[in-house]
Amino acid sequence: MPAEWEKHEATWLTWPKDPTTFPPSIIQNVEQAYVKMIEELASEERIDLLVDNQRCAERVSQLLKTKDNVVFHKITTADVWVRDYGPIFVKKNDTIAVTKWIFNAWGNKYDELKPDNLSGMKIAYSTRLRIFEPGLVLEGGSIEVNGHGTGITTKQCLMNSNRNPNLTQSEIARSLKEYLGIRNLIWLESGIAGDDTDGHVDDVARFVDENTVLCMTEDKEDDDNYQALQKNAEILREATDQNGRKINIIPIKMPKSVNYEGSRLPASYANFYIGNAAVLVPTYGDSHDSTVVDSLKHIFTDRRVVGIDCRSLVYGLGAIHCVTQQQPQ
Repeated sequence: MPAEWEKHEATWLTWPKDPTTFPPSIIQNVEQAYVKMIEELASEERIDLLVDNQRCAERVSQLLKTKDNVVFHKITTADVWVRDYGPIFVKKNDTIAVTKWIFNAWGNKYDELKPDNLSGMKIAYSTRLRIFEPGLVLEGGSIEVNGHGTGITTKQCLMNSNRNPNLTQSEIARSLKEYLGIRNLIWLESGIAGDDTDGHVDDVARFVDENTVLCMTEDKEDDDNYQALQKNAEILREATDQNGRKINIIPIKMPKSVNYEGSRLPASYANFYIGNAAVLVPTYGDSHDSTVVDSLKHIFTDRRVVGIDCRSLVYGLGAIHCVTQQQPQ
């Protein structure tokens, strides 16, 4: 599996429409975030956008300033989380293939979203690439790779009894090696508060180059995330890459707690997306937003770094990385 910063052929997205995920009061803000994502990325890669029908495609076309490099795919979906139900692309030399894992709506939490397992397979068929089916439950947001054989995940997610209860930790690691080329797997403990995916790693730790990981931290000891993020940082400090080198760690502070009706939402700066032209960074109306964007500008000097207001998007319990999936060139 290539690293996210390697050259893309395309980025896959699903246009938002589920009123349970995004109620009428916020859907317009979510759509504005999508328009900005598409327009920032489309200058240097194709956008493969899933829509339910022609009427939706026409409406989206009206919202976009330019439709250049945007391809509409009429594939019906239940929701937007294509990172998790869509295929994960792999590469050998110059050949691209697809791995399609089982999507069970994050441990059978949402029966109404399980049909997106089929939506993901339809994406795979549409690419006309060779398809590999491991037969395991796995979401794209649960793994992070450096493109050279090292991956990061969490025990909370991959070892959860609601995913693959009959498999051991070593058996799961073996499948990731066989299908994604992950030879060196770093197991963090858990994810962040408010995350209904059981600890997806794309909210806590992200590779920004082959040997450097951006790691979310929390300073407040009474915060729900303090202990978990402290433990994850300890594990990363002891971790090595596929060549036995220590991992470089860049600590990034979590945003202030984002809540809705007393419930915490999984707001994290780690949920950024690395496109060919731009790095899209979720912001939350926090005083720390600009500091994080500036930090990523120093890391990704070859791309624009763009903050996108995700206060409405995270209402659906995800952000930019959760709704995107890269297809390598």
